[in-house]
Amino acid sequence: MCAAPSNSTSATVIRLADERFHSQLDWLDSWHSFSFGSHQDPNWMGFGPLRVINDDTIAAGQGFSMHPHRDMEIITVMVDGELTHADSMGHSEVLRAGEVQCMSAGTGLLHSEINRSNTPCRLLQIWLEPTQRGLEPAYEQKSFALGEHWTPLIAPDGPGEAMAIARPIHLWRAQPKRGQQLPLPTVNKPWRWIQVIEGELNLHSNGRPRRPLRRGDGLGMNHDATTQQELIVLSNTADVLLFAMA
Repeated sequence: MCAAPSNSTSATVIRLADERFHSQLDWLDSWHSFSFGSHQDPNWMGFGPLRVINDDTIAAGQGFSMHPHRDMEIITVMVDGELTHADSMGHSEVLRAGEVQCMSAGTGLLHSEINRSNTPCRLLQIWLEPTQRGLEPAYEQKSFALGEHWTPLIAPDGPGEAMAIARPIHLWRAQPKRGQQLPLPTVNKPWRWIQVIEGELNLHSNGRPRRPLRRGDGLGMNHDATTQQELIVLSNTADVLLFAMA
């Protein structure tokens, strides 16, 4: 197992899907890429400012009741189904597949996440450390038209349709097809993380294949501006997130 402490200087770390932490309840199937809740491992406390990637499947009519957060940037990427969000700021919203929610917990808030539909839903919940503590809580939610190329979800200053959080990161999502070459965007950020939602891809560096990445796999890299990297899709379709973080 490759260690991935928050101050990691390793060139590459791999988090295989079946090596993640797993929480199983009668209504929740949750896979944790990093230490979370009762699952704690000093080798897997995060990667750069990235602290949590939870891949959650929530049963119909179930979910998380009101609970607190503070001083964390929380991103929810909806994969399948829908989830109803309510919080102490007065928001009550339904989050549907293809939508993204950003929440700055700041000085503190309460929120709930309930699947009020008749079918299970799947989402990725992501936590990142803010650059500054004690911020005013904030909320934003948007729908994105996803395609075969990188769609910006989060970006500093929120250009175009992308949203901004209290951390200078870029987050993209793409749903490419078999055989497609998907170059990694060039941004000057020290950490990158690839998270595979569905399908199978191979990361190529300077034209050389590194290893296949499958559903649930994650790969963290320190940025190297001299290395040209791209993902090659091996399955019929794929769904993948890419982070560039400072």
